[in-house]
Amino acid sequence: MNDQIHICTYHSPVGELIIGIYDNQVCLCDWKYRNMRASVDQRIGSSLKAHYIENLHPLAEVVMNQLNEYFNKSRKVFELPLLMVGTEFQRSVWDMLISIPYGQTHSYLQLSQRLGDPKAIRAVASANGANALSIIVPCHRIIGSNGDLTGYAGGLSAKQKLLEMEGAILPNMQVELFEM
Repeated sequence: MNDQIHICTYHSPVGELIIGIYDNQVCLCDWKYRNMRASVDQRIGSSLKAHYIENLHPLAEVVMNQLNEYFNKSRKVFELPLLMVGTEFQRSVWDMLISIPYGQTHSYLQLSQRLGDPKAIRAVASANGANALSIIVPCHRIIGSNGDLTGYAGGLSAKQKLLEMEGAILPNMQVELFEM
Protein backbone atom coordinates (compact mmCIF):
# COMPACT_ATOMS: atom_id res chain seq x y z
CA MET A 1 0.00 0.00 0.00
CA ASN A 2 1.26 3.43 -0.96
CA ASP A 3 1.31 5.91 1.91
CA GLN A 4 3.59 8.56 0.42
CA ILE A 5 3.01 11.68 -1.63
CA HIS A 6 6.29 12.53 -3.35
CA ILE A 7 6.69 16.30 -3.58
CA CYS A 8 9.13 18.67 -5.23
CA THR A 9 9.18 22.35 -6.18
CA TYR A 10 8.86 23.72 -9.70
CA HIS A 11 9.96 27.29 -10.38
CA SER A 12 7.55 28.64 -13.00
CA PRO A 13 7.85 32.05 -14.66
CA VAL A 14 4.88 33.21 -12.54
CA GLY A 15 5.65 31.63 -9.18
CA GLU A 16 6.71 28.48 -7.34
CA LEU A 17 4.54 25.37 -7.55
CA ILE A 18 4.60 22.22 -5.44
CA ILE A 19 4.18 19.07 -7.49
CA GLY A 20 2.88 15.99 -5.69
CA ILE A 21 2.75 12.41 -6.97
CA TYR A 22 0.74 9.65 -5.31
CA ASP A 23 0.47 6.14 -6.74
CA ASN A 24 1.88 7.29 -10.11
CA GLN A 25 -0.73 10.03 -10.44
CA VAL A 26 -0.44 13.79 -10.11
CA CYS A 27 -2.42 14.84 -7.02
CA LEU A 28 -0.81 18.23 -6.49
CA CYS A 29 0.47 21.06 -8.68
CA ASP A 30 -0.28 24.04 -6.53
CA TRP A 31 1.10 27.41 -5.57
CA LYS A 32 3.70 27.07 -2.84
CA TYR A 33 2.73 30.30 -1.11
CA ARG A 34 -1.06 30.27 -1.42
CA ASN A 35 -3.18 31.28 1.57
CA MET A 36 -4.76 27.86 2.01
CA ARG A 37 -1.51 25.86 1.60
CA ALA A 38 -1.78 24.00 4.93
CA SER A 39 -5.47 23.14 4.57
CA VAL A 40 -5.04 21.89 0.97
CA ASP A 41 -2.09 19.71 2.02
CA GLN A 42 -4.05 18.41 5.02
CA ARG A 43 -7.10 17.60 2.85
CA ILE A 44 -5.05 15.66 0.31
CA GLY A 45 -2.90 13.88 2.89
CA SER A 46 -5.82 12.77 5.03
CA SER A 47 -7.98 11.77 2.04
CA LEU A 48 -5.19 9.60 0.66
CA LYS A 49 -4.05 8.45 4.12
CA ALA A 50 -0.55 9.44 3.08
CA HIS A 51 2.28 11.65 4.26
CA TYR A 52 4.47 13.98 2.24
CA ILE A 53 8.06 13.12 1.40
CA GLU A 54 10.40 15.35 -0.57
CA ASN A 55 11.93 13.57 -3.52
CA LEU A 56 11.87 13.79 -7.29
CA HIS A 57 9.48 11.15 -8.62
CA PRO A 58 9.90 10.27 -12.34
CA LEU A 59 6.34 11.44 -13.04
CA ALA A 60 7.17 14.83 -11.49
CA GLU A 61 9.83 15.22 -14.17
CA VAL A 62 7.15 14.59 -16.81
CA VAL A 63 4.94 17.22 -15.14
CA MET A 64 7.80 19.74 -15.15
CA ASN A 65 8.56 19.04 -18.82
CA GLN A 66 4.91 19.58 -19.75
CA LEU A 67 4.79 22.78 -17.68
CA ASN A 68 7.94 24.00 -19.46
CA GLU A 69 6.25 23.28 -22.80
CA TYR A 70 3.15 25.15 -21.62
CA PHE A 71 5.20 28.20 -20.61
CA ASN A 72 7.11 28.01 -23.92
CA LYS A 73 3.69 28.04 -25.68
CA SER A 74 4.27 24.65 -27.31
CA ARG A 75 1.68 22.81 -25.15
CA LYS A 76 -1.99 23.72 -24.80
CA VAL A 77 -3.31 20.49 -23.27
CA PHE A 78 -1.73 18.47 -20.48
CA GLU A 79 -1.47 14.71 -20.84
CA LEU A 80 -0.97 13.47 -17.30
CA PRO A 81 -2.59 10.88 -15.03
CA LEU A 82 -4.50 13.06 -12.57
CA LEU A 83 -5.81 12.20 -9.13
CA MET A 84 -8.29 14.93 -8.19
CA VAL A 85 -8.77 14.73 -4.44
CA GLY A 86 -12.06 16.31 -3.40
CA THR A 87 -15.78 15.84 -3.15
CA GLU A 88 -17.86 14.58 -6.06
CA PHE A 89 -19.09 18.14 -6.68
CA GLN A 90 -15.55 19.57 -6.61
CA ARG A 91 -14.37 16.92 -9.06
CA SER A 92 -17.28 17.75 -11.41
CA VAL A 93 -16.24 21.42 -11.35
CA TRP A 94 -12.59 20.51 -11.96
CA ASP A 95 -13.58 18.24 -14.87
CA MET A 96 -15.49 21.17 -16.33
CA LEU A 97 -12.44 23.43 -15.92
CA ILE A 98 -10.34 20.99 -17.95
CA SER A 99 -12.84 21.33 -20.80
CA ILE A 100 -12.26 25.11 -21.11
CA PRO A 101 -9.94 25.53 -24.11
CA TYR A 102 -6.56 27.22 -23.90
CA GLY A 103 -6.91 30.98 -24.39
CA GLN A 104 -10.59 31.12 -23.45
CA THR A 105 -12.31 32.23 -20.28
CA HIS A 106 -15.63 31.47 -18.65
CA SER A 107 -17.39 33.14 -15.75
CA TYR A 108 -18.42 31.44 -12.54
CA LEU A 109 -22.02 31.86 -13.74
CA GLN A 110 -21.29 30.16 -17.07
CA LEU A 111 -19.59 27.31 -15.23
CA SER A 112 -22.52 26.85 -12.84
CA GLN A 113 -24.95 26.93 -15.78
CA ARG A 114 -22.93 24.26 -17.60
CA LEU A 115 -23.13 22.15 -14.45
CA GLY A 116 -26.91 22.53 -14.55
CA ASP A 117 -27.42 24.81 -11.55
CA PRO A 118 -27.13 28.56 -12.23
CA LYS A 119 -27.62 29.29 -8.51
CA ALA A 120 -24.51 27.29 -7.54
CA ILE A 121 -22.15 30.18 -8.28
CA ARG A 122 -20.73 30.32 -4.74
CA ALA A 123 -20.25 26.54 -4.59
CA VAL A 124 -18.54 26.63 -7.99
CA ALA A 125 -16.29 29.48 -6.81
CA SER A 126 -15.43 27.53 -3.65
CA ALA A 127 -14.61 24.39 -5.66
CA ASN A 128 -12.52 26.49 -8.03
CA GLY A 129 -10.57 27.85 -5.05
CA ALA A 130 -10.00 24.33 -3.69
CA ASN A 131 -8.36 23.17 -6.92
CA ALA A 132 -4.94 21.70 -6.07
CA LEU A 133 -3.88 21.14 -9.70
CA SER A 134 -3.32 24.74 -10.77
CA ILE A 135 -2.55 25.38 -14.43
CA ILE A 136 -3.14 21.69 -15.29
CA VAL A 137 -6.77 22.09 -14.17
CA PRO A 138 -7.04 25.67 -15.47
CA CYS A 139 -8.94 27.51 -12.75
CA HIS A 140 -7.15 30.66 -13.94
CA ARG A 141 -9.55 30.67 -16.92
CA ILE A 142 -12.49 31.58 -14.67
CA ILE A 143 -13.30 35.28 -14.37
CA GLY A 144 -16.12 37.32 -12.90
CA SER A 145 -19.36 37.80 -14.88
CA ASN A 146 -18.40 41.45 -15.33
CA GLY A 147 -15.08 40.44 -16.91
CA ASP A 148 -12.96 41.27 -13.87
CA LEU A 149 -10.19 38.99 -12.73
CA THR A 150 -11.26 37.50 -9.44
CA GLY A 151 -9.46 35.59 -6.70
CA TYR A 152 -6.72 33.17 -7.64
CA ALA A 153 -4.56 31.04 -5.35
CA GLY A 154 -1.42 32.11 -7.22
CA GLY A 155 -2.41 35.79 -7.00
CA LEU A 156 -4.14 38.01 -9.54
CA SER A 157 -0.83 38.98 -11.12
CA ALA A 158 -0.07 35.33 -11.93
CA LYS A 159 -3.63 34.83 -13.22
CA GLN A 160 -3.32 37.82 -15.52
CA LYS A 161 0.09 36.68 -16.81
CA LEU A 162 -1.24 33.17 -17.53
CA LEU A 163 -4.25 34.52 -19.41
CA GLU A 164 -2.12 37.00 -21.35
CA MET A 165 0.36 34.24 -22.22
CA GLU A 166 -2.54 32.12 -23.53
CA GLY A 167 -3.78 35.08 -25.58
CA ALA A 168 -7.13 35.26 -23.79
CA ILE A 169 -9.14 38.36 -24.62
CA LEU A 170 -10.65 39.68 -21.43
CA PRO A 171 -13.73 41.91 -21.59
CA ASN A 172 -12.15 44.61 -19.42
CA MET A 173 -8.66 44.39 -20.95
CA GLN A 174 -7.36 47.58 -22.46
CA VAL A 175 -6.03 46.90 -25.95
CA GLU A 176 -3.26 49.10 -27.20
CA LEU A 177 -3.95 49.89 -30.85
CA PHE A 178 -0.66 51.58 -31.46
CA GLU A 179 2.65 50.94 -29.80
CA MET A 180 5.33 53.60 -29.80
